[in-house]
Amino acid sequence: MTDATPGSPRVRWADPGDAAAVAARIEAEVRLGTPRRIAFTGGSTPLKVLALLATRDLDWSQVTIALTDDRRVPDDHPASNFGKIHAALGATGARFERLVEGMAVAPFDLVWLGMGDDGHVASLFPTMQALVRPGPTVIATTPVPLPVEAPFDRLTLNEMALKATAEIILVVTGAAKRALLDRVLAGTDVAALAYPVSDVLRGCGPQVTIYWSE
Repeated sequence: MTDATPGSPRVRWADPGDAAAVAARIEAEVRLGTPRRIAFTGGSTPLKVLALLATRDLDWSQVTIALTDDRRVPDDHPASNFGKIHAALGATGARFERLVEGMAVAPFDLVWLGMGDDGHVASLFPTMQALVRPGPTVIATTPVPLPVEAPFDRLTLNEMALKATAEIILVVTGAAKRALLDRVLAGTDVAALAYPVSDVLRGCGPQVTIYWSE
């Protein structure tokens, strides 16, 4: 691991930061053999990691898997994060916790986040319609504008729920997203500091480990 910039003591860069390294981090959490609560990110990036985890001899019976966010679609819809994760790990014996609007969220041991090109995390977007609720909970959001590739309303953990954890891992790929993270961590770009990911990296909260690969 390497530290990020001065002034960001909670942020570290994983080295390596590829899918195998992320899988190893999740595996280490599962192998502790005690009750664990892990929040999984959605989207396309986790699929390689989930494929690696599905082939390993792991006892998931002590693990509760939640989602950081999901699209409000049926489980069998191609855009369903729950559907993808359950298809990969549903036979492992893990418990699955669904997102329910307004549900109070218990603390996690590990939260796995991704990030969009616009700096959004989970389904907390730079511009969105959202029903604000107190405490660590699940809220409904609608990105503005709706992404063409995923034009759906969402359910998401709010910022308090995302940060109610021992550690956050932020998994990103590509040069453009690396450049965005560098802008946020530098702390000199006012526009970048408005991205939701800035609240994760620079606001109060747990240790954040960034797994980045090209």
